[in-house]
Amino acid sequence: MIRIEDVMVVAALLFSIGLYVALTRRNAVGVLMGVELMLNSVNLNLVGFARLTEAARQIDGQVFAVFVITVAAAEASVGLALAVLVYRFRNSIDVDRLDLLKW
Repeated sequence: MIRIEDVMVVAALLFSIGLYVALTRRNAVGVLMGVELMLNSVNLNLVGFARLTEAARQIDGQVFAVFVITVAAAEASVGLALAVLVYRFRNSIDVDRLDLLKW
């Protein structure tokens, strides 16, 4: 039997791994992967709480998870488009070397 505490521990571990990846990677694609892991941990919490608690409407967690997945897909597409654009100008997507916004 899966308890809500188990879901929360797995989601917290997944969020921690995503945060570590997002903060330690120098590559823009690696940072995006870390953000996606964090968003997936939120989805796991949403679906877990909707499924394992006595909610009035259990579908609400899944609906919110679908919205988060939609926002994550839009974020990934915009982020990857920006990474390709930066690579065209700088021949690198190292986030430490980006100074495009400096005057």
